[in-house]
Amino acid sequence: MRLRIFTPLSTVIDEEVESLRAVDASGGFGVLPGHVPFTTALAICIVSWRHPDEEKYCALRGGVLTVARGTKIAIATREAVVGDDLARLDTEVLERFAADAEAERVEHVEAMRAQMNAIRRMINRLHPSGNRESFR
Repeated sequence: MRLRIFTPLSTVIDEEVESLRAVDASGGFGVLPGHVPFTTALAICIVSWRHPDEEKYCALRGGVLTVARGTKIAIATREAVVGDDLARLDTEVLERFAADAEAERVEHVEAMRAQMNAIRRMINRLHPSGNRESFR
């Protein structure tokens, strides 16, 4: 099977593999030659794949995995770090990915709060009855 892992800036992996393991919202799964076509959203995880004589790893900051015709696997992700040391990828890289995702979530929530407050102020100023308290 052909495995391609790419980010918006580069192709990280483009090679032949025997099998692949990854994690989505339902848990871990594997892909072997002849797998049915499917697409899934990946969690922040480490994918692993096998060659005849070795296993390789890549930490992903989420992404989308697509299997086509049971011979092609494509993974699109925001960020990918390839490494041979599974323990380092697990502790350092995945922790950083998770922290970054949490920071983005907090920023998004704060931006939504600011937008809602601005909308409330506009509605209160435009309300024709003068009863501004009804929209608070």
